[in-house]
Amino acid sequence: MRIGLVGTGRIGSFHAGVLSRHPQVDALIVTDIDGARAARVADRLGATAAHDADEVFGAGVDAVVIASATSTHADLIVRAARAGLPVFCEKPIALDVPGTLRALCEVERTGSVLQLGFMRRFDAGYRAARDAVRSGALGRLHSVRATTMDPAPPPAAYLPLSGGLYRDCLVHDFDMLRWVTGREVTEVYATGSDAGPAMFRAAGDVDTAAVLLTLDDGTLATATAARCNGAGYDVRMELAGETGQITVGLDDRTPLTSAEPGGRTAPPRPWPGFLERFAPAYEAELDAFVRLLRGELPNPCDGREAWRALVIAEACEVSRRERRPVQVAEFSAGQADRPGAPVPG
Repeated sequence: MRIGLVGTGRIGSFHAGVLSRHPQVDALIVTDIDGARAARVADRLGATAAHDADEVFGAGVDAVVIASATSTHADLIVRAARAGLPVFCEKPIALDVPGTLRALCEVERTGSVLQLGFMRRFDAGYRAARDAVRSGALGRLHSVRATTMDPAPPPAAYLPLSGGLYRDCLVHDFDMLRWVTGREVTEVYATGSDAGPAMFRAAGDVDTAAVLLTLDDGTLATATAARCNGAGYDVRMELAGETGQITVGLDDRTPLTSAEPGGRTAPPRPWPGFLERFAPAYEAELDAFVRLLRGELPNPCDGREAWRALVIAEACEVSRRERRPVQVAEFSAGQADRPGAPVPG
């Protein structure tokens, strides 16, 4: 199998390493806007460096992995769909709803394959939590608490391209709320703070956010995020039911210290970032993509699943901006009613 990879930044070079080791991948062709960076990755892994995406698409590849800048995702997805090439793409599909719809419409029109990179679906802890909820081990679920906190903010230049904290960061938590519980979010009430570094205010973004979400069975959930959590990278989900409670992400590297006498102390090696915390999940999602190409698995996260998570993030932006609760169904229906728009099934 010949795989083309567009983008060899931090996550792209990680994906390149995974693909180069995969027993079903015979050839890997990589490209990047920084040609020297792509060449270094290719040399290190024994892959082939291409001058640009045109050369990748013309190299007889069987599928394309997109890990380039977010602003390029939608166009590359459309191009691959029209070429009949399956795609694995890092989230998000696009920076806005129109761009997302355009790409998804083309995928649906051509009947092509699109898998989105929501890697937490492949994390052992989240999968165990999903099994616990679905099996009834927790009883009736009444509360969910999700959090994602980065140890340090991203570069200032990244913020205007990120889509904002809800779309860039909390969208993973929104996906997990749906995937773990099996329920849909019906209403959100979001707020945020830009009291941290000035670059967030300059970008019109927030460095800290909190959302109250109501699920369609009445379960209440909160999702919080922060860009400046100096203790370390902290991603957790707590699920409480009438007969049990379970936590994802609590291990000996979770940057959490107990205030109780004799409680847990700060870990000597807290998680430094997402690649270290979710490395096995990133590997598993690409293995799933290869198996999907071979017809061995159904698509674990198609475009419609990504759309549902994006709609929640969009509703949060409206809620924060207008300081009011937003009904997700009304918001998503308004977008999906556009001509040719993919209506979530």
